[in-house]
Amino acid sequence: MERLKLQRINKELVDKCVDLYIETFSKEPWNDVYESREQVVKLFNNHLNNNYFVGYVAMLDEKVVALSIGMKKPWIEGFEYYIDEFCVSYEMQGKGIGSWFIKAIEEDIKHREMDGMILNTEKDYPSRKFYEKNGFKMLGDLVVLGK
Repeated sequence: MERLKLQRINKELVDKCVDLYIETFSKEPWNDVYESREQVVKLFNNHLNNNYFVGYVAMLDEKVVALSIGMKKPWIEGFEYYIDEFCVSYEMQGKGIGSWFIKAIEEDIKHREMDGMILNTEKDYPSRKFYEKNGFKMLGDLVVLGK
């Protein structure tokens, strides 16, 4: 993991992030289908334009191999990092990069006055086991609702 480097997402990295996002989430178990590449570019630009945006990539040499996009979310005890989207390159999964990435993000957010991380994931997806392995826990009776 010594060649991995944590970097904050900026506009110059959007194209590489979009490529990784589409490449990862269009495969199992997500099988997402996008109207166009522009739809995903717009998602990233909307995040970047949010004044609470916090995003990271894991770089292996000059290649983006993982990404996390989210926001600095206020809560009663201060701020936490809400992860909206997180992925590791499909070809790099299972090599410890995701665990390294979560740990590196956790270290960085401490310096940015955030004292926790929160996210949503599907209960029957492999991602749930990954997050639990990396210290995330189900929050009591929390239910996610949408309308």
